[in-house]
Amino acid sequence: MNLDHEAIRKAYPQVTFIKDTGSVIKDANENDVAVEQSKIDAARTELNTEAAKIKYQTDRTTYGSVVYEDWREQLAMLYDDIVAGKLDATGSFAAHNKAVKDANPKP
Repeated sequence: MNLDHEAIRKAYPQVTFIKDTGSVIKDANENDVAVEQSKIDAARTELNTEAAKIKYQTDRTTYGSVVYEDWREQLAMLYDDIVAGKLDATGSFAAHNKAVKDANPKP
């Protein structure tokens, strides 16, 4: 039996030992810890939500197919848009940011 170690530790921070064989779960004093599957499932859901948020952030900045330009480039786009009088959705800064957001939608 494979237990969800990460979710168990999230739901029960006092757990220090988990052994899949026999489903042994103990705290620091080596006392058995009784766990509820519903708490473990809720912890897994929370962990998955946190992971999705992190993935969403890294997709926009590092690993996505379309990522934000370096802040210096973004400032240059803003300056060019100011000079060209394009501080609206037609400017390069707005178009660039929209392309990144469209390529990496919020979860």
